Amino acid sequence: MKKFKLMRGKFLLPMTEDMPRISDGYVLIDGSKISEVGKWTDEIGNNIIKKCGNELQVIGLENQKDEITSSDIPKLEGVIMPGFVKAHGHDHESPLIGIAKDQPLTAWLDNAVNQFTGFMNAKRDELTKHFGKSPNYVTYIKARVDDIFYGITSTMVHHCNHGKYHVGDIVQANVDAGTKMIIAVGAQDRNYDKRILDTPEIAYERMNKYINEFRNVERTRIIPGPDQDFSNGPEQLKKLKQWANENGTLIHIHSSEEPKTTAWFREKYGMTPVEYFESIGFLDNNTIVAHQVNCTEHDLEILQKTGTVVVHNPLANTILGSGMPPILKMIDMGIPVVISTDGSGSADNQNILGAARLAAQYQKALHQDASLLPVEQLLRLITAEPAKHLRMNTGILEKGKDADVIFIDTTYPNLTPTRITNVAENLIWASNGNEVKYVIANGKVLLDNGKFTTLDDKKIKDEVLELSEMFDEYAKTAPKINDTGAHQK
Repeated sequence: MKKFKLMRGKFLLPMTEDMPRISDGYVLIDGSKISEVGKWTDEIGNNIIKKCGNELQVIGLENQKDEITSSDIPKLEGVIMPGFVKAHGHDHESPLIGIAKDQPLTAWLDNAVNQFTGFMNAKRDELTKHFGKSPNYVTYIKARVDDIFYGITSTMVHHCNHGKYHVGDIVQANVDAGTKMIIAVGAQDRNYDKRILDTPEIAYERMNKYINEFRNVERTRIIPGPDQDFSNGPEQLKKLKQWANENGTLIHIHSSEEPKTTAWFREKYGMTPVEYFESIGFLDNNTIVAHQVNCTEHDLEILQKTGTVVVHNPLANTILGSGMPPILKMIDMGIPVVISTDGSGSADNQNILGAARLAAQYQKALHQDASLLPVEQLLRLITAEPAKHLRMNTGILEKGKDADVIFIDTTYPNLTPTRITNVAENLIWASNGNEVKYVIANGKVLLDNGKFTTLDDKKIKDEVLELSEMFDEYAKTAPKINDTGAHQK
């Protein structure tokens, strides 16, 4: 692999705060870091060639010769921009696309997620023998294909349910794919599938085990990720927050996602989930909550006061009928908000551009104001902003940042015509999300002219299809689960 990589494109969106739109731009990568970004000239091209010599790989240049000049560097027809940063997702869910639809959150968790992860756990030895690898790894590596396909180079995975026992598999999938990952390890000790309930001591020691085991793994961080507001009691949450403080990490949890469950929680415990979190000292600017759909005014004041980060997941929130959070009010109050996709089981895909589009469409229609959430803001909410809150050295294109760069082809009919004046708008409003042609993560090419370089995507897709078919057979006779939150019976 050559040390330097050069990409030149018709458009460049660095996603820095001044939001420039650059015609004929380039990015030069030195190892795993960005070395140069800016507007292309032949003089710059010749200087790069002179500096890099035979260690230069030109992206999109077929049959590259040893001796090239600036005029040989192709100007690719499309947009160079930072890799997308996904702040909330679940890598076990790809086989669950279309499973237990038309159900609210807690019923879907029991009938899809808990049933499927329980199937993999119960049949682990049999499935491992069949596939020659862990069934969990089969799902996790498919999630890496999904993310790369949509241009996602960095992610925080909420590694919930039975998956908390198999963190090694997801670590390996991340390493094999070449992506960047924060793994929020799940925990629960009440109101959940009884097979996986913890104690605070067990959850705390599990975190010690994993951080010691994976502390030095490349591009991988381990943090606590207690699953739900309703599935973790106060002593458990305090213990995991203690662990996060001791180890200087973030902590991640689902909060106030579905209206009936949020109402049930309030009736059962006499407070909202946010009030509950505040009462035990769980919230601060190192806490990231997913969803936060159902809020009171007091909840918003608490989130504002504590600096808690909210991850908005519009695809899942609409499909599961959970509703949509008041993100405009949150933003106006200074509550940090970013946009993500959630898992493929609830969202059905990892189209993060589609998630940003839906977030804006909903707010524009609800408030009857087309000016809300302009495209520059939306694009930063899936690049620069989540990178900042996840403490990742990515999300914008500038010298010294991790070399996470994608190229989106604008020659498709839906993106024609694209000009400098509408390039950002077309990404949000006209793209299908699957026009990503090149993906570079940490300086390594993961998608080259639409072809995966680190993963055998056909084999991975075939194995996930087979695993999902085996689950269908298992589910026909498996005992029903009714253990989760408001779904309990």
